[in-house]
Amino acid sequence: MRIVTPKQMKTIENESERFRVTKKQLMENAGRILADTADEYCRSNVNSRREDTSVVILCGKGNNGGDGYAAANILAYRGYKVTAISVGLPETDLAKEMFSRLPKEQMRLLDGYRNKNVVSAFETADINFMLTDVEQIEKKTIRNAVEDTILKDHRRDLEVKKFIAEADVVIDCVYGTGFHGSLDDNAASLLTTETKAYCISADVASGGNCETGAVSDGCFRADETVAFGYIKTGMTQYPLRDFCGKITVADIGLPERCTETVDRERVYTLIGRDYLCDFPYARPYTSHKGTFGNVLVIGGSYSMRGAAAFAALGALRSGAGLVRIASVDRCIDTVASLVPEATFLELECDDYGYMLYDPNRDPLFSAVKKADAIVLGCGMGVTPDTTEITRFVIENAECPLIIDADGINCLASSIDMLKKNGTDIIITPHVGEMARLIGCEKSVVSENRIAVAEKLAEKYNLTVVLKGAGTVVADRRRTAVNSTGNPGMSTGGSGDVLAGIIGSVMAQGTDVFYCTNAAVFMHGLAGDMAEKKLGMEAMLPRDIIDNLSDAFKELRNTNE
Repeated sequence: MRIVTPKQMKTIENESERFRVTKKQLMENAGRILADTADEYCRSNVNSRREDTSVVILCGKGNNGGDGYAAANILAYRGYKVTAISVGLPETDLAKEMFSRLPKEQMRLLDGYRNKNVVSAFETADINFMLTDVEQIEKKTIRNAVEDTILKDHRRDLEVKKFIAEADVVIDCVYGTGFHGSLDDNAASLLTTETKAYCISADVASGGNCETGAVSDGCFRADETVAFGYIKTGMTQYPLRDFCGKITVADIGLPERCTETVDRERVYTLIGRDYLCDFPYARPYTSHKGTFGNVLVIGGSYSMRGAAAFAALGALRSGAGLVRIASVDRCIDTVASLVPEATFLELECDDYGYMLYDPNRDPLFSAVKKADAIVLGCGMGVTPDTTEITRFVIENAECPLIIDADGINCLASSIDMLKKNGTDIIITPHVGEMARLIGCEKSVVSENRIAVAEKLAEKYNLTVVLKGAGTVVADRRRTAVNSTGNPGMSTGGSGDVLAGIIGSVMAQGTDVFYCTNAAVFMHGLAGDMAEKKLGMEAMLPRDIIDNLSDAFKELRNTNE
């Protein structure tokens, strides 16, 4: 499924005019879809007549508010008890037109904002409304003009919030996909009014940043968000994803050719089953173990033996024909009992059980040249020798190279070694590893996940898999966001399994971006299946591996 940035969405909407679909038509279509969504919910879930069913619509100043007024018009004529609350006077021409069409005799229209006279009175008296003790003012028998103004505005605010609290459905049309920054106190107060209503957001939950996925204090929390045309990139990231509730995509009449202009820019995709129509790959009866690739796993140490085992098992359970583990003696002894299907290359180690560089150079070189995909770093440790091994593999690999865990941490000391690569490199950092890699605070990465992944991919010509909720996959010209996975996968070893799956799929496929997306999706799908059986608290990385077979079966059945 295609997703777009807020900037791309604006371009697409502007392009619609060229194909004789006006923005006015798009707004009318959006209003109708919002009305239909509310209508469908009320028919199924509200046990009262339409004239007794309360629908409250919060409308902002811009075109998002115009969508709300268009919906209010339709719902009022359908007989619902409609209240439109204006969170600011309409400012755009389209919003003004939709506002003027409202059948005011058939609905209620309220001001959800302070008028200019009230604001001026507060400013003149140097009063902070939020800190004003209204109860004390109400107790007075004699009040001055400013106090009367404060009390009148307070009662207006209470009336508005009462309608929101008692509504059956609340539709949020305050801010659209261009919102960034912080909500003002008035808007935040309205959007966070407690209500038992079914809450619907138009395009995005107001207060959410559709570019980064950040939310402002006071962001509206929707049960359902109706995304017009396309899901916006920030809606795939947390915390905004959480505030949007169930996301449904609505066709508002945008001509298909409207995307031609943005097709020349970075293309964004939500990785779902529809995207993986050619995966899993066919396995001919004439195939043999060499048909499905040779995966080399370079990893493990005395203190982290399981990491190499998880990577190897992830690769084998994803269909790799051969898996070879290059590691130290004690790690191999442990892994051999867990993964007897693998073959092994024993490497010399230091007194602490980490791989050495000089004595292992020649055997590693030979193994690297024979591989169809290499997984480097799982449980390897970070030492001067493992850093040199990382550099050596980058410089000599001729097949796709997946760098995970300690391989990434080794890169952090000298990231420019990535410039010497002669092959396709996929790195799989979590937020902390990414922060170490690019030298910034973790908060910078977590608040700008998509942009950070894209910039690193562009700078070093990589495929970046930034793990976490809404895993981001980016190369120089494409970005994808995963739709599978759950918090039960947040355990040590889960990333090693993913690295092995990517290595396996890469050894069998050709397009690096597509293969990486397929692996990320399958990893999350297996995790979701494990969660259904065990619950999130009891899940282990081995359960992801155990459910890979069911995940492949389900995807294959879907695509047949």
